Amino acid sequence: MTIKSSQTRPLLAHFSSLMSLPSISSTNASLDMSNMPVINYLAEQFTALGFQCEIMPCESSSGEAKANLIATLGSGPGGLVLAGHTDTVPMDPELWSVEPLKMTEQDNRLYGLGSTDMKGFFALILEAVRDIADKPLQQPLIVLATSDEETSMFGARKIAELGRPKARYAIIGEPTGMKPIHAHKGVMMESIRLQGRSGHSSDPSLGINAMEAMHDVIGDLLKFRAELQEKYHNPLFTIDKPTMNLGCIHGGDNPNRICGHCELEFDIRLMPGMEVENMRELIRKRLQPLAQRWQVGFELTPLFPGAPAFHCPVESDLVKTAERLTGHTAGTVAFGTEAPWLQQIGIDTIVLGPGDIDQAHQPDEYLSLDRVKPCVDLLQQFITHYCLEKH
Repeated sequence: MTIKSSQTRPLLAHFSSLMSLPSISSTNASLDMSNMPVINYLAEQFTALGFQCEIMPCESSSGEAKANLIATLGSGPGGLVLAGHTDTVPMDPELWSVEPLKMTEQDNRLYGLGSTDMKGFFALILEAVRDIADKPLQQPLIVLATSDEETSMFGARKIAELGRPKARYAIIGEPTGMKPIHAHKGVMMESIRLQGRSGHSSDPSLGINAMEAMHDVIGDLLKFRAELQEKYHNPLFTIDKPTMNLGCIHGGDNPNRICGHCELEFDIRLMPGMEVENMRELIRKRLQPLAQRWQVGFELTPLFPGAPAFHCPVESDLVKTAERLTGHTAGTVAFGTEAPWLQQIGIDTIVLGPGDIDQAHQPDEYLSLDRVKPCVDLLQQFITHYCLEKH
């Protein structure tokens, strides 16, 4: 299908504009970009629709200018937040068959970096509110656009720190195939560095082998993993236990030298009920005595601050409403979102968006055209229910 209706031309114009505004966030400072062009564009569009817009500067690890946007229509203690992040992952242009920073409509798809994950969602929001913005609202409608979801979650952390926006319900438009998600795992990524003492390999007494010490550390981590999997079990998830992956290890510099240093990087996928800082402290307490026995220096360093697990009770009115409107039972996903931070400030939250996670973070990312109108219609139903009708 090709979108030809005059009613959808603004939608495609917004979609095209958003794709053309690069907003890559990366832990590599040379690739990291400001998201301000996207924030300014959205602020201009929502202001024109009557929203009150606030641009909120955010921390940036690279020094690039970053910000969140809170666009509010109406007032009151309740209301609905439609939320998403403005950044994308980096890209490999040579692997794309179309221009990544341009909307390409072909094969019943809208291609472009961020089409699914998730700048395209804002174009659908703009379309959904176009005919609603001049109607009297019983509760406020808020659009939240954040920074750095793909790396540090600094935008979401800023939201939680300030306790804003104030609302009762929130929908995050991450790619879920139009199915409501009420829970996902969290993630922490850590580095363990052991500092031993190098020396000639012909006489082990001349040094302290950090790689051999790391062997014991790995053994203890695997015991810890087994303990976590025994303690935490949640049948909501396909992989119903926490996981720990030993991702990479580096140590030493030559086979005839005692290994003087060794570093291990690993991740833990957290179940609801597992707190990042608590897990980090448990690891530190059980490994420090081991390092002392080996007489090696020990450092446990987060590779990023960590993202909590998320769980919205199925009894929530938002979950029940989403199930009724979509015809799908609320489920779970393995990837993380900004939902925990909205939940921290007292907002019932679900994840529900038009794209598919299989299209995210890879060349030729696209949003299927057959998802566009159903998503716009669904957003209008949520807005009608939570903002226009009296409760």
